[in-house]
Amino acid sequence: MISVIIPALNEEEPIGDVARAVQATKIPREIIVVDNGSTDRTADRAREAGARVVSEPRPGYGRACMAGVRALSPECAVVVFLDGDGSDCPEFMNRLVDPIVVGTHDFVIGSRTRGERESGSMNFQQIFAGRLAGALLSILYGVRYTDMCPFRAIRREALDQLSMKEETYGWNLEMQMKAARASLRILEVPVNHRCRTGGVSKVSGTMRGTFVAGARIIVTFLRAAFGR
Repeated sequence: MISVIIPALNEEEPIGDVARAVQATKIPREIIVVDNGSTDRTADRAREAGARVVSEPRPGYGRACMAGVRALSPECAVVVFLDGDGSDCPEFMNRLVDPIVVGTHDFVIGSRTRGERESGSMNFQQIFAGRLAGALLSILYGVRYTDMCPFRAIRREALDQLSMKEETYGWNLEMQMKAARASLRILEVPVNHRCRTGGVSKVSGTMRGTFVAGARIIVTFLRAAFGR
């Protein structure tokens, strides 16, 4: 059974289309939208589109992801994560889940920098941070990533073994570092990326968001690198 977790904060414009696009792939058996304290109709629009909505009112991307993990059905064997802003392309989901389903890999992450990107969909800071983190992780663990893309799939059992702790913006990096340190079978595949179709980015949309996210990612890197 394949499940999809979509963290969302004030994404009432795109979330319905995102959930329907995920359904159209006919890959997952459950779609969980985690409402991370929205003040708009994100939860209503997600339910209208057929998703199961879980509430996590405490702010934090990692908290939202963990709330989705706690809500997974016991039968779930593969977990897919993607953003609710319309920038990820669900039609590429089979590239992520197929290697896990056939048993060749445990963790498959999309790379926006290796795929086709719509103009303006990623800023320089995002591209640079992904490549820098990838270079550092290559030195530490011998695993080379080119992106910290939120669009990813992981075997449920492997995810449980990682003991994820990051509650905010460092969630994606923590998963990549712990997966490498645990010697999971990792694969990076190109995926396309679009500009968000609604709402405002919580990271790159403001100078404060960019600074806070960057600082949190640095803290996560240092903590995970020293085994915490």
